[in-house]
Amino acid sequence: MTIRPQLGSKTTAARGGPRMNGRDLRSVGVFTALAFALAWLLALPLWFGDGLAGPWFPLVATATMATPAIAALVVVFFVERPKHKAWKLGVWPLRPVRGLLGYGALGIFVSIALVLVALPVGALLGVYPADFANFSAFQQVLDEQAGAAGAAGIPIPIGALIAVQLAALPLAAFINLIPALGEELGWRGWLLPKLMPLGTLPALLVSGVIWGLWHAPLILLGYNYPDAPGWLGLAAMVGMCVLIGAVFGWLRLRSGSVWPAALAHAAFNGAGGSYLLFAKAGEHVDTTQATVLGWSGWIVPLALVVVLVATGQFSSAKHPSTPPSQKGRPPRTPGDGTGDR
Repeated sequence: MTIRPQLGSKTTAARGGPRMNGRDLRSVGVFTALAFALAWLLALPLWFGDGLAGPWFPLVATATMATPAIAALVVVFFVERPKHKAWKLGVWPLRPVRGLLGYGALGIFVSIALVLVALPVGALLGVYPADFANFSAFQQVLDEQAGAAGAAGIPIPIGALIAVQLAALPLAAFINLIPALGEELGWRGWLLPKLMPLGTLPALLVSGVIWGLWHAPLILLGYNYPDAPGWLGLAAMVGMCVLIGAVFGWLRLRSGSVWPAALAHAAFNGAGGSYLLFAKAGEHVDTTQATVLGWSGWIVPLALVVVLVATGQFSSAKHPSTPPSQKGRPPRTPGDGTGDR
């Protein structure tokens, strides 16, 4: 089936740039197979053990995040062997510094905003049991912790604790940066630029689907969607990854660097548990419907992506697979031998 370019997402070939050939497809296949195989291999102790309740889960989850980076490094260093390896992965150059820092900061705060805005949207739609006045679920957790420690209660007002939690969210982007970079080197660092000759929107869609399906070893065990059948949890994860991946992809394409996307991913992961701060005590949160993981949380990211597409933000983005030495030179087709060895 031929994938045709969509409005606002002309193929690179149509602009006189590189086209995908057999070597590119082979590289994408090797990358995808390796990333998936490593993720399943690391998850085997959970599948043959106690699942997400097992003691190995935190280590497995963290280690799994490195598998896309390993797959990308294998492809770049042993399959393609381009001259500008760091450029192909998006880790270099770190300039223009001001623009890179700006996109990095934007990625952090946009990710946090998308996670948080999903909560009032879910509450308005009746799928997120919110308590924005008393923070009763969070208060209940604090009371239980205080009781376990033998204290009468937490002396700090609940509102102040909520404010501290929210203020600390940007710091999570730097704490979680290395694990998030393990994913982003693969998904947005290498894969997305590799798929760009398909057209921007098809590249975002395909990379988002691959990213979502890669989560299968943990999602099928109940991760993120503990109450949903495995197929539904995986479908919801794919939907979320396509939309959030498009936002991360915009950061990658606009900045020409993987670092803003990695910071956005790290901030997104760090803010993910904030729905517990605003939930109502004793109520169940169905993550297939509520939070940014569920359909109600996709409304704002979808609107954001539509605005970015409609305003030409993707079509005017940089092409991150063109190294500095190639600027101003006639475009070439990947795999023609120039600089690939």
